[in-house]
Amino acid sequence: MWCRFPGHPMAWLCLLMVLLVPCSLSSSSDVPDFDPPLYNISLDLPPQQRWEPVLKHYNSTYLRELLTSIINQLVPKWALAVICPLAEMDLESVVREPYAGEIRGLSRGLGMCAADVLILNLAYEAAAFCTSIIAQDENGNIYHGRNMDYHFGETLRKITLDLNFVKDGQIAYTGTAFMGYVGLWTGQSPYKFTVSGNQRVHGDWWRSAVSAFLMRSSPVSWLMRDALNDAEDYQSAKHQLSTTPIIAKVYYIMAGTMPGEGVIITRDRLGSADILPLDPLNGEWFRVVTNYEPTTTPHPYDYRRILAKEAMNATGQANINLDTIYEVLSVNHVLNHNTLYTTVMSAAFPEKYKTRMRNKVEQIGFFQPFPKHHSSKNFI
Repeated sequence: MWCRFPGHPMAWLCLLMVLLVPCSLSSSSDVPDFDPPLYNISLDLPPQQRWEPVLKHYNSTYLRELLTSIINQLVPKWALAVICPLAEMDLESVVREPYAGEIRGLSRGLGMCAADVLILNLAYEAAAFCTSIIAQDENGNIYHGRNMDYHFGETLRKITLDLNFVKDGQIAYTGTAFMGYVGLWTGQSPYKFTVSGNQRVHGDWWRSAVSAFLMRSSPVSWLMRDALNDAEDYQSAKHQLSTTPIIAKVYYIMAGTMPGEGVIITRDRLGSADILPLDPLNGEWFRVVTNYEPTTTPHPYDYRRILAKEAMNATGQANINLDTIYEVLSVNHVLNHNTLYTTVMSAAFPEKYKTRMRNKVEQIGFFQPFPKHHSSKNFI
């Protein structure tokens, strides 16, 4: 059972209580993991037309009901009251292109008002809890993997899709997204860089995010897509993701194509709070980040990071590749009942971008009693 998020400080406490309920260890499904559908988005089309070929693959009535349920579950009423009238009057006054046009096109195809599609995009921004890993092998190859954890994954599992954004007949960038969502939390610019975003858990998300959004700051996932679309190389993308104002705190995790090109960017709304690069010459050949500061202790019952780090060290730099990173992201608790999908990618080998929907998952949450055989010092 999911709590509707009212505009009240008890909302997050409600969510935490749900997560702390002990879970059965039985399998949640006998359906195996599967690939999401893959579609092309033509950047050569006007923004309002780009999603039309994708929408044809879905039942609009079913989608409209499903997306409306997400809004009802996640969006406080006061946020609807603030944003919807502005968006209905003049969407372009609060949303820049190409996102305003894409939202209008989606709203037309879904039979929803543009304000609802806009608020849906903000709702998707609010609930992502993730694990991201970047690593360098002994030959200097750079790899990137991520688990996307969402608290309403059963709904999103039905509308997750891989997208190739195509310009002039070539793939400009690739990402994994949700129907109705114009941003990206996971993406790859071929032969340049890969990027994922992890929510940075702090404070009242909705109040601070809506305020920043109305001041024309970028949603977190829109900036990721901007970088994938605009940046000429790893360094320029790193600068863009480090400095552009955004509506909420986040971790941006990047990997390039050259030795040493990997970084965790800890973001405040107006700029970076910390930048933690790979440092393979000093033994730091991989980095793992979940939803806590990378160098401090996370929640005492959330040990995704410790188990991922132990699995990476057990694998060893000599054996690291996309397949073994996928195995690390499949370790119990790192892979948990909230895990929606796993993506592995390497910008130097863009054809190997791979997303798998995680359907057969043991009912283990990432808020669980601490394993007796571990020491809390290993969290850091």
